[in-house]
Amino acid sequence: MVVKINTSGILGIEGRPVVCECDISRGKSGLHIVGLPDTSVKESEERVAAAMKNSGYPFPFRRITINLAPADLKKEGPVYDLAILVGIMAASGQIPLPEEDACFMGELSLTGELRPLSGVLPMVLAAREAGMRSVYLPAANADEAANVADIDVYPVDNIQTLVEHLLGRQTIFPIPSVPFAPSRGIYPDFKHVMGQKAVKRALEIAAAGGHNLLMIGPPGSGKSMMAKALPSILPDLTHEEAMETTKVYSVAGLLTPSNPIVTARPFRSPHHSISAAGMSGGGSSPKPGEISLANNGVLFLDELPEFAKPTLESLRQPLEDGKITISRVAGSRTYPGHIMLVCAMNPCRCGYYGQPGGKCTCSTHSVRQYMSRISGPLMDRIDIHVNVPAVDYDSLERRTEEEPSSEILKRVTAARAIQLERYKDSGIICNAQLPPALMATWCTPTEGARELLRKAFETLGLTARSHDKLLRLARTIADLAGSPQIDIPHVAEAIQLRSLDRSTFLGP
Repeated sequence: MVVKINTSGILGIEGRPVVCECDISRGKSGLHIVGLPDTSVKESEERVAAAMKNSGYPFPFRRITINLAPADLKKEGPVYDLAILVGIMAASGQIPLPEEDACFMGELSLTGELRPLSGVLPMVLAAREAGMRSVYLPAANADEAANVADIDVYPVDNIQTLVEHLLGRQTIFPIPSVPFAPSRGIYPDFKHVMGQKAVKRALEIAAAGGHNLLMIGPPGSGKSMMAKALPSILPDLTHEEAMETTKVYSVAGLLTPSNPIVTARPFRSPHHSISAAGMSGGGSSPKPGEISLANNGVLFLDELPEFAKPTLESLRQPLEDGKITISRVAGSRTYPGHIMLVCAMNPCRCGYYGQPGGKCTCSTHSVRQYMSRISGPLMDRIDIHVNVPAVDYDSLERRTEEEPSSEILKRVTAARAIQLERYKDSGIICNAQLPPALMATWCTPTEGARELLRKAFETLGLTARSHDKLLRLARTIADLAGSPQIDIPHVAEAIQLRSLDRSTFLGP
């Protein structure tokens, strides 16, 4: 008799339902696993046999064939151990056949205990979509799985408790579903940033529309501090965003029992020595990189020109598509990459170009060479370029408190609410994600604003992408002002927010 046990695997960050078929027959004893298993799956034979023996259950010394279907889906990792064990014990008559809508997943230790898994959330989601109504998994992953509604999660410590439960002798109670509650991380507050009113305004616009931003200024002007304060004015994660981001962290193995779900927007700030694979993801079995770990949050690159060129160029496709595809010998994986890219850099190698006092020792050629380390195509994908001047003494000595992040957040949240209502049922959550096909519908400027945009396009030599980014920026500025139309002041401010297009940085 062939016994079928439901389980789940993973491909990228998406779960895949898998059926573990077990057949015990006469012939040379041994466990044979088919269905495109990798080495860790083939090694299940030793883990399952030792776990059964050390837990007091006889391992059948007959020919055991395990088929993991569908056979064309590559099976990776130890997640199938528990399903294989349950299949063998059911086929050998040691336990009754589990219900058809039950799913089993877990890695076994040699003593029969269940070890925690990576990627549990997407696998449980896949099980629910496949019609499963209950899932048995390691107790350490139970809180993570409890974030999935409409499926009973049974935490299992070891195979003895599972067997006793299936035999009806001892009950394992499912844990209740956990309602989603967004949280806010601990970040610097804008009230502690002295001066820099224009830069704060640029950051507010970036937060309101989800726009990418580059800050250029001398050392000590507050670029890094303001970038780190940006999450304090970003709206809360929605449940859908939290689940998508949590799937990435689950696959990467970055969730813990105390933090089983991502509830605050990620803020990732990798060092400039990071490789292209570390940024985009990779490895022999591709894993998410910094781009995907910052999904629905902020990716902050400090000292932008110091990053290796291949690392920076790996950003170009995700900034355009909101996802990244990694191809390796082991297979191809697609990970999400909806990020706000925030960058900071000095204006030259010494850092003081254009500052009073004659501190800069760089020639014009050296300055241009330093700036050229950032490619034109990458710069074109950054919506806002803002100069950050050195803070003057009066601003530092002024004792009046600056506007706090909480007040800025109210305006940002109101603007985001306008966008969510405007783009409902379209899958778009902010202006930065607006595709060109919908811009004619939602980004129609007044006649005067259109004429100003035309002059800017012709005078500054803008690209088609820059033109669209200006319109999206103007749309966000109009939303912050509560204006249904894009008017001249909105377009004018958007143009001012792209200082490198205006060529004011390097002079004539």
